[in-house]
Amino acid sequence: MRICVPSMGTAGLNEYISQHFGRSPTFTIVDTESGEIEVVANNSSHMGGNGLPVDALRGKCVQVVIAGGLGPKAISAFQQLGIRVFVGATGTVRDAIDDWMNGFLTEASMDNACREHRH
Repeated sequence: MRICVPSMGTAGLNEYISQHFGRSPTFTIVDTESGEIEVVANNSSHMGGNGLPVDALRGKCVQVVIAGGLGPKAISAFQQLGIRVFVGATGTVRDAIDDWMNGFLTEASMDNACREHRH
């Protein structure tokens, strides 16, 4: 399974997660079967580039996104791509994945979308 976590840099599993998905400097993608780790720069319009943060993950075969929280537009975009999103993550990328695997995170919905990002 390929899992994506918004992250603050390039330290892989030891990197801290970004609490603002769209403004995350990077996205750390972990393949739980192969152990492969890929770090993708967020060059979206949120970070001064083109496109949406979700676009940075197209073609990366991501099946799950784990985040602290996301706005409703991101949740909707991931739902349209068939990518499941879980919120409530804190700590490092490793912590977030462990919490998800242990069932401690909540699946994202319009009801628990970040209120600050309802634009």
